[in-house]
Amino acid sequence: MSKDSSSTLQSYIDSASGMAQSALGSLTGNSADKTQGEQTKDKAAAEKDLSHATAKAGPFNLSGSGAVTQDDPNRTEGSWNQTVGSAKESFGNMIGAEGLKQDGVRQNQEGKGQEAQGQLSDLGGGYADRAKGAIGSGFAGLTGDKVKQQEYQDKHDAGKTQQRSAEADIQRQAPR
Repeated sequence: MSKDSSSTLQSYIDSASGMAQSALGSLTGNSADKTQGEQTKDKAAAEKDLSHATAKAGPFNLSGSGAVTQDDPNRTEGSWNQTVGSAKESFGNMIGAEGLKQDGVRQNQEGKGQEAQGQLSDLGGGYADRAKGAIGSGFAGLTGDKVKQQEYQDKHDAGKTQQRSAEADIQRQAPR
């Protein structure tokens, strides 16, 4: 795992370390240790947030690690079908065209299914790429092959970006 890339696991380790240091500072009365522990916990929380952050521009996703990925086409097409279906449904409702309204309802539902299929594809692919990248990077690190280690780290980071993007879309669409 690259020290420069944000990592959820590392943030948990840093958080636990910060809590221990802060507790030790409180027990011994050492305000410097307590303050340092609090700062470590705050930094860990920020790292955890960063490791989950992705920016989205159309079908492209960018993570804090710099990895850029593109959504499965079913995500984009499904979203478009939902939009068109909703417009048909609304317009059919407005002008009293039951056939157009029902066609819109059908297209909207098909779009939801299509988008979900794309999200699951991206989620599964992201998990797989993260695992392959982590394992490959570990083996490359053991053999000292820095080029391969970086290639596998990039694969891991791209998988993480794809996974986090799909998770964010799924959570955004979850019923509340």
